[in-house]
Amino acid sequence: MAHDLIILGSGPAGLAAAVAARGRNKSILVIGNRWQDSPLAKAERVDNYPGLPGRTGLALMEEFYQHAASAGAEFVTGRAISLLAWNGFSVTVGSQVYGGKALILAPGVVRLAKYPGEAEFLGRGVSYCATCDGMFYRGKPVTVVGLAPDAPHEANYLRGLGCQVVYVSPHQPQGLEEGIPYVKASRLAVRGEDAVTALEADGAALPCAGVFILRRAVAPTDLLPDLETEEGVVKVDRRMATNLPGVFAAGDCTGAPLQVSKAVGEGHVAALSACEFLDQ
Repeated sequence: MAHDLIILGSGPAGLAAAVAARGRNKSILVIGNRWQDSPLAKAERVDNYPGLPGRTGLALMEEFYQHAASAGAEFVTGRAISLLAWNGFSVTVGSQVYGGKALILAPGVVRLAKYPGEAEFLGRGVSYCATCDGMFYRGKPVTVVGLAPDAPHEANYLRGLGCQVVYVSPHQPQGLEEGIPYVKASRLAVRGEDAVTALEADGAALPCAGVFILRRAVAPTDLLPDLETEEGVVKVDRRMATNLPGVFAAGDCTGAPLQVSKAVGEGHVAALSACEFLDQ
């Protein structure tokens, strides 16, 4: 079932947007990490949020989450790995696809320095989604760059499809099936000509036809390549509208100051603007 509004991000901006949109009686789906994993939840003390001084970040985030949940927002814990903008928006999380009529981007600051060759070979051997693209590599050698907690599961899935999988990560994986080689490396580069031919890991070439780079988050501009940015942040107007119809943004992804009150305010404005878009 399609929701009226999909919110990508479960931090202060996303949760504030969920509360505001539920106040306009819209069906809401929030996709993101657990609220306990928000950077705000790690703050020992928050003194600059009006009316609630001296709270821990964890306590403040729990109140934000409980407010949104009690208002009727629905939640999916996971990483958005692809997004299709056609007759609304379809967001893929794992093997599930969720639909919405409007979209709010509230992922926080997504610091994703790309590997050499990653952007050049995106769609020509580089993928961010094993369940989306794994079938194209059945019987072929692939490397999985494991930078997210669910990356070993994705590698196991690719092996189950018949891919010849090598797992590359700076950290020892948990839950990786026996028989999948593990290469510890942190300096990576994607190599190829017309398409990917290898992943270079700490100077050693690992021949492959596909490289699955599985991070904790996918940058908004990777989900929506036509999304306009300015100085590295999502460009919005006073309504928190982006250059794409039906797409709004709020919080740290729109730039400084990186403050909880700014994120909450922008989330509220973005939700009201999205509701106006839906009503039109």
